[in-house]
Amino acid sequence: MDGDEHGKLPPFPETNDPLGETLHQLRLDGSLYCQSNLSGDWSLAMPALPGKMMFHIITEGECWLQIEGQPAQLLKQRSLALIPHGKGHVISSNPELSPVPLFDAGLRQISERYEILDIEGDGLTTRLTCGVMGFDQVAGRQLIEQLPAVLCVDRLEESCESWLSSTLDFIACEASTLKPGGETIITHLADILVIQLIRHWMEHSPQAGTGWVGALRDKHIGIALRAIHHKPSQRWTVDTLANECGMSRSGFSARFTQLVGKSVKYYLTEWRMRIAHQRLQLKTVPLIVLAEELGYTSEAAFSRAFKRVIGVSPGRV
Repeated sequence: MDGDEHGKLPPFPETNDPLGETLHQLRLDGSLYCQSNLSGDWSLAMPALPGKMMFHIITEGECWLQIEGQPAQLLKQRSLALIPHGKGHVISSNPELSPVPLFDAGLRQISERYEILDIEGDGLTTRLTCGVMGFDQVAGRQLIEQLPAVLCVDRLEESCESWLSSTLDFIACEASTLKPGGETIITHLADILVIQLIRHWMEHSPQAGTGWVGALRDKHIGIALRAIHHKPSQRWTVDTLANECGMSRSGFSARFTQLVGKSVKYYLTEWRMRIAHQRLQLKTVPLIVLAEELGYTSEAAFSRAFKRVIGVSPGRV
């Protein structure tokens, strides 16, 4: 996703879908896929990958998933699991087995983005597709922080099965050949899989009704959050945002802090500085231009706010 000549990011899409808006900012990229055919006794230690997401889709058989601090989970056929925080974990035929590091297990690289792993043994066979994706930690941080250690759909609805099979077949084909445009195609397919999992979590998990995600879906506070996200350059105040929501100033301020966990003013400043940090990472931007785009009348005021939130000066970025 390229910026303009000043490194400016595309605006939020004009939509009332909070998940769509958030995932628009998540910007998944850098996908890698592995197709595994595993028989008999096996146990694989997946490395910690900070700043990455990993998903596992069980297309045949079953396996155990173990993450430190979490009980072992049995993933059956047609299960999907997403590990959103890049934590190391183990997948195995038996949680009692000692794991072998993934990179010592005999991976075969088919292309830059596609690998195959075969483990032969006596017993049941498990087939799974694994994916690793990078994401923009600045823009997606709010959502990623609230996700649990693992998101799991125990069993896809029957209506999803043909869609999933077709998607996996398409990923395997594109990733193994990498024809022109193939990387773009498989990245978008990965987006679809991750969106499906996060949507399922938002629709079924009580945890999704609290914190920032819960605030985004709140009929009043969600309006204020979307206003901030859509128009960060506007000179918002507690009063103007309360008016947007149709609430009194005091009632709005109290409810915002209760749901989001921070004051309106701090959240507005933090959101602007995250946008600024992202733009500066994409391309060098004149600070006065960036300051004006984000509602600041002086470069000095902008720089002070940036250092307070991000921890370093804009020039260091």
